[in-house]
Amino acid sequence: MPPSDLLIAFFVSTALFAFVPGPAMLYAAARTLAGGRRAGLMAAFGVHVGGYAHVFAATMGLSVLFHAVPVLYAVVKLAGAAYLVFMGWRLVTGDAADTKTETGISAPRRAFVQSIFVELLNPKTAVFFLAFLPQFVSATSGPVWLQFLILGTITNVMFSAADLVAVVGASHIWSSMSSSPLLGRWLQRAAGLLLIGLGARLALDRN
Repeated sequence: MPPSDLLIAFFVSTALFAFVPGPAMLYAAARTLAGGRRAGLMAAFGVHVGGYAHVFAATMGLSVLFHAVPVLYAVVKLAGAAYLVFMGWRLVTGDAADTKTETGISAPRRAFVQSIFVELLNPKTAVFFLAFLPQFVSATSGPVWLQFLILGTITNVMFSAADLVAVVGASHIWSSMSSSPLLGRWLQRAAGLLLIGLGARLALDRN
């Protein structure tokens, strides 16, 4: 493991990145507003599972491909953006029956699977790990790949903890408004617009 001073800096930096509201927290909140707490929790879990693909990619050095092949980065980013917009559009244009389906038994499972794909199709996560983790890796503190794996896993867990905070907050709003069909419908539309906005942000982001 890296020296204690590097570890302290790592935990502080990771906490700051994780708990400052960002796209991942907004995504978790949107899925909660659309389908309730269970759907939000499964969405956060899906993002967490998908995050390990980026952890392993950084560990194996595969994330550097996004720097080496800008076209690949752009294609994956646009695919992820399109997927977010597609999910958001379905929420915005769905009818009352769709709303009931979203909050049914299958909604959490659907949120989980969709969220894995959302995270896999987000190359910004891969680039973040590639840029962030090396600052806290020490060449004299054991295998570099193992340090990448451990620090990446901790980072993924801390970011998911922040997503859970967003889920809990959004679930209070959902529980107070979902009892009214009209308010529930507008809540679903708001969640859909939020997903569309996140997709547009990802597509237009030049970084």
